[in-house]
Amino acid sequence: MPSTFFTASPQWRWFIVAYFFFGGLAGGSYFLATLMDLFGKGRDRRLIQLGYLIAFPLVGLCGLVLTVDLGRPERFWHMLIESETFRPMIKTYSPMSLGAWALLCFGGCALLSFVAVLAERGWLVWPLLRHLSPPAFVGRLVTVIGALLGFYVAGYTGVLLAVTNRPIWADTTLLGLTFLISAASTSAALLILLGSWGNVSADSIDALERFDASVLVLEAAAIAALIASLGRIALVVWLNGWGLLLAVMVLGGIALPLYMRWRARGPGWALRPVLILLGGLILRVVIVFSSDRIT
Repeated sequence: MPSTFFTASPQWRWFIVAYFFFGGLAGGSYFLATLMDLFGKGRDRRLIQLGYLIAFPLVGLCGLVLTVDLGRPERFWHMLIESETFRPMIKTYSPMSLGAWALLCFGGCALLSFVAVLAERGWLVWPLLRHLSPPAFVGRLVTVIGALLGFYVAGYTGVLLAVTNRPIWADTTLLGLTFLISAASTSAALLILLGSWGNVSADSIDALERFDASVLVLEAAAIAALIASLGRIALVVWLNGWGLLLAVMVLGGIALPLYMRWRARGPGWALRPVLILLGGLILRVVIVFSSDRIT
């Protein structure tokens, strides 16, 4: 039995699961919006704007749940600033410290892109704000930096678990990759769901659906590799209700949406992105809570 089975649990609960889920959606949505902004077509503009519009509220929600989860929420700034010297505190060896700074900087980029879209749509009458959107140089710089930070935020949570000496988390190196791919699939699903209800080009939605189908295949492969990398540990921790829930996630959150994608678009099309989103949430629930329940 590995030593991870004899360590104390960090007692992470629903607020942390919510942070992992919303952080993946925020970073993934911004990253996809930037990719479409750089390499997409004019018809994709509405979908690009949607990605920027939802990223900022989601990253704000991430900061809220992390602060509430602290035993002393009023001391949240201690993650960023030394309490005695009031100097910025960056621990390059700590994924938690780097993640806190990445979340803060990503939130700043997301805010700038958010107000740029509001100005672009005429909801904020301040012409200077339009320079925060591509193809303006400042806008291009903001979105590229924000996309890199969003990419980091979407995947670093898995790395954070991997350096925490607990069963499953520290017994594989594939959690970061799995969370990153899951963030891509759930973010695309969220954009598809919201874009289909808005004034977004059907061609843009169809292209994003094709992309999401490909990512779902990668996600299934990543989960299979994750289970294989755990070896016998997977039998110990998941040969129970948690394993059943993970199987439900793979079947209902990956296999069924893929089957629905290959079918003709019918009246129940909205169920597909909802299933993908639920699957992404269940994946994080299983990873976090199944380790925590081991005694």
